[in-house]
Amino acid sequence: MTLRQSRFISYEYDRMVVLFSMLDGQKEIPCAVSTSAMDELEGVVRAKATQREAQFMRLRDRIEACADGKYQATEFEGTPPGIVLRSIDFRKPR
Repeated sequence: MTLRQSRFISYEYDRMVVLFSMLDGQKEIPCAVSTSAMDELEGVVRAKATQREAQFMRLRDRIEACADGKYQATEFEGTPPGIVLRSIDFRKPR
């Protein structure tokens, strides 16, 4: 099943990730994307902390498509298992 868009959760400065979720039916799947991946996708040196949510929204379609690809490939990480996206994930052919 293809994941569906869910919600932006937060920007975590300490971990340098944006947390968001996607839905598989009614099941919420925790996801994260590194800020370095977002900066690389957008071609910026380093976005400010106050710009992270807007940056995520601009890149949302690409980020969620990549998360869906990792989900379909069952590439889960962490506890509870979720999807973590890094710069390299956007370079892989899917």
